[in-house]
Order: sequence, then C-alpha cells, then structure tokens
Amino acid sequence: MNKEYLNVKSIAGPLLLVEGTENIKYGELAEIITKDGIRRGQVLEVHNDKVLLQLFEGPIGLNTTQTRVKFRGRGMELAVSTDMLGRIFNGLGNPLDKSAQIIPEKRLDINGSAINPYSRDFPMEFIQTGISAIDGMNTLVRGQKLPIFSATGLPHNQLAAQIARQSKVLGKEEKFAVVFGAMGITFEEANFFISDFNKSGAIDKAVLFINLADDPTIERIATPRMALSCAEYLAYEKDMHVLVILTNMTNYCDALREISAARKEIPGRRGYPGYMYTDLSTIYERAGRIKGRVGSITQIPILTMPDDDKTHPIPDLTGYITEGQIILSRDLHRSGIYPPIDVLPSLSRLKQKGIGEEHTREEHAGVSNQLFASYARGKEAKELAIILGDAALTPTDKLFVKFADRFEKEFVNQDSNEDRTVFETLDLGWKHLSEIPKSELKRVKLEEIEKYMPKEIETAEL
Repeated sequence: MNKEYLNVKSIAGPLLLVEGTENIKYGELAEIITKDGIRRGQVLEVHNDKVLLQLFEGPIGLNTTQTRVKFRGRGMELAVSTDMLGRIFNGLGNPLDKSAQIIPEKRLDINGSAINPYSRDFPMEFIQTGISAIDGMNTLVRGQKLPIFSATGLPHNQLAAQIARQSKVLGKEEKFAVVFGAMGITFEEANFFISDFNKSGAIDKAVLFINLADDPTIERIATPRMALSCAEYLAYEKDMHVLVILTNMTNYCDALREISAARKEIPGRRGYPGYMYTDLSTIYERAGRIKGRVGSITQIPILTMPDDDKTHPIPDLTGYITEGQIILSRDLHRSGIYPPIDVLPSLSRLKQKGIGEEHTREEHAGVSNQLFASYARGKEAKELAIILGDAALTPTDKLFVKFADRFEKEFVNQDSNEDRTVFETLDLGWKHLSEIPKSELKRVKLEEIEKYMPKEIETAEL
C-alpha cells in the first residue's frame, strides 16, 4: 500500500516540495489530498529524500500543514484500444466527447521507448496530401518527420485540417489513421478542428487529443506524448500507417520554458531551457518505420515562428532534428494565395526516396526540379525589374516572370477543399512548363517532354 506523506516543506505556485520520501521515481504520478478533495501532480525532480511535484490543477487552498501527498507508484499512462478511432480526448487522454470511457486493451507509458537506430527502416513510400505544393515540390514520405513553419495570423490550422482529412497512401489498400494533437489552442480553434473533422467524415479514421489554452501547463507537456503513444499502438501493434499532426509546438515549448522558470533553472537562448533540443528530440524521433513491422508513423509538427524569425530557438532546433520543413509565407497570404507555401526555402530531405516510377510517376523528380528552377528564375527577374525597371528584362526573363505569377496563382493556390491527386499535380506542372521554351527545359528529359507535355499547347518559343 502506498504511503501518505504529511511533510510538505514548501509550496511555490504549482510546485510542491515534499521531504522524507522513499523510493520515488522521476515522472511518477501523485495525489495531493486536501480537505476540499484530491488534486493530481507529477514528479519533476528527485534528490535523496526530497521530491519536487508539479500540480495539474492550481495551488489555491493548499497549505503545508494540512496537505497530504500519496504517490501512485507509476508514471503517466494512456489506456489504448482500437475503439479510440473516431474519438476526441483532452490532453491527458480523458474523453471530451459524450461517448463512454475506453475499455483498454492495455496501458502504455506515454514517454515510450527510443527506437533502436539499427531497427529503423528507411522511409520510402509516398503519402499523398492532395496539396500540390507538398506532393509535387516537397513530397511527404511515409515514416518522415516534416514540420510546417508558420507565423501568427497564417492559416496553418486550416492547412493542418486539410492535410488530416485528405492524406492517404497510394496503391494497395492499407489501414491508415490520423492522430491529431493540439496544444495550447483556444476554444475557437478547438471547435474549428472538431467541426471540420466531423463535417468531412475524417473523424472516423482519426484520434484527437486537444489541450486548451486554459488547461494546466503540465498537461500541455503530456499532450504530444499521449498522441504519439496512441500512434505507436496503432502503428506497431495494429499494423496501421499513422500520420501524426502536432500543433502548436511553440505553445509546447513555451510550457517547457514556464516549468523551467518555476524550477529556477538557468535559462538558455531566449529563456528556453538548455535541454529543449533533447526534449524535442524525444517527441520528433518517435516517428519512423521499424524493420519487420508493417505499420509506420509519419509526423507533421506545426509551429508558429515568433516574429517570423526562422533563427528563433524553436524552429532552429526543430530544423536540426527533422527532415526538412514546409514554410508558409506572409507575402503569399497577403496576395490571397492558399495554402501560402513558399516552395523555394521549403525542403523535404527524403523527397527523392518517395517519388519516381515505383511510387508516383517516372518524371516526378525532373518536373519538380524544373518547376523549382523556373520559379526561382522568375522571382529573380521580378526583383531585377523592381530595381531596374521592366526595360532591363530580356524576352526570356519576361516569360519566367509570367511563369512565376501563374505558378503561384494556379499551382500553389488551391481551394481548401480541393484534393488533387499527385497525377493531377504533375499534369498541372507540365501545363505551366509548356509556357517556357524547350531550350530552357534543362532538368527534364526530352522523352519525358514528348510523352507528358500537353499536345494541344504549343511550347513557347522566343
């Protein structure tokens, strides 16, 4: 039977210091018993017989003389079952919908266990999101972690919901699911996600974990780990291919900073704890494929860059751990482009492994490279025209300027409910490339031009 401890030494905000304890472990759950009821907490630090607890609820009404602490002897766990599909939970795994409690098949420690690097299988298979700027230019591969770098006021929530409801694997029929973890979002944002999933029917293949802005900080730390524990169960025990979307990682990191400040730790860059890189890696590195296992976990973390700064510690450290980034542009958003994905600084490091004849179509890599090059040349020509005027542009430069404008308005831009197949995306890419002289198409093969270039459109000539 677990002991109850009466020797609470001090209470500082949401932190309790308990002395005289025995055999307590880091991460262990605790019950804080008062005359008004029971509150919950988690062990943040253990030093000899002293234990530092973080409260899930507020400290109002607690005192050092009448508060008792009882340790549960286990860490935070998630009850898992295939019945979780189609359900909505809070950040601690408790149902938010009106359905019954889950009858668990098992309980998992939410911290999971690290994947042995030797056991990892290389991400290879293509995932279709239905969004041309991703599928055609910065392809998502099964088992990859590909973050979206956004900024305040940009439609990252809308993009996240679209990816969640449209994503699928091509080829043979395979079990596919989406696990959605939201941290520190407003009630309005939560209502948007829930209504979008319900309205589109995507809820049937999804599990939602939602932590609101007014929920406890420690819950925000647990939410992504709850989502990933659910994903690991579905992927590695139920042989499903799982897409995990986590938004907003900036709120998660701010919660990490808040707890670090409460513990009076020495701050690192911009006040964030020095161990934030390690902490983020325990989340991001839980994506992947394992040799001998059918299922996989693909991860799309979404974060808002404070002050639109890519060098801020959160996007900076995220970029080191993950395999590329999708960057949203405020300029494209102002121009009415949705999704406002800036394809030039965006990058998918595993793109080449998931495209080509075996995965999408033979000319995918060439078309993508040609679109990148042509769009970049058009953007450079537009900048030159701003400085020197249109008279400084050659006829070829003007063709590339026209190409860049149409590329943004017709290829990158699409309706939030438009689900393009990768083949429609490639055909659209060829349509835009037909505006460029054949002599300038240096990244696609001649036989591919003959095979895929629209026959009814004459390739532009000078």
